[in-house]
Amino acid sequence: MALTPDDIRRIAHLARLELAEPERDRMLAQINGFFSIVEAMRAVDTKGVEPLAHPVAAFQEVHLRLREDRASEPNQREANQRSAPAVERGLFLVPKVIE
Repeated sequence: MALTPDDIRRIAHLARLELAEPERDRMLAQINGFFSIVEAMRAVDTKGVEPLAHPVAAFQEVHLRLREDRASEPNQREANQRSAPAVERGLFLVPKVIE
């Protein structure tokens, strides 16, 4: 999949970016370069390869140091919600933005 200069103009417009012609050309080359890397990675046969939890696990055993899952800060919900314009049952109320 390769993008065209028109695609870059459209993306820049949607992102509200003002790109000069040299910037658009550079962006086109960079994004198409990224897509070529993705295509090369997709071409690799990975059937039978087990996923790794950590890249080092490919050549040595990894012991993850996990901390105990416990609250470390006091519950200050009421204090944090005092300045909120609207709260109901401990939740912030906000205006509906999606119809």
